[in-house]
Amino acid sequence: MLPKDPFILYSVVNARLRDTYASLDALCDDHGVTPEEVCQALSAIGFTYDPDLNQFR
Repeated sequence: MLPKDPFILYSVVNARLRDTYASLDALCDDHGVTPEEVCQALSAIGFTYDPDLNQFR
C-alpha cells in the first residue's frame, strides 16, 4: 500500500523507482494502483513523472 500523504508518496515512489522498479507501470502493477492515480496525486503538489529519468521531478 502506498502512502496517502502526497509528500510522503513522492519520497516513497521516487525511492522505489530508484531502488526497485524499472518503470512507474511496474511499481503501480505491484501496488494495485494506476499510474494516473499516482501522477494525479503528485501533480497536485507540483511534480510530474519523467520516464527518461524514471522519477518524479
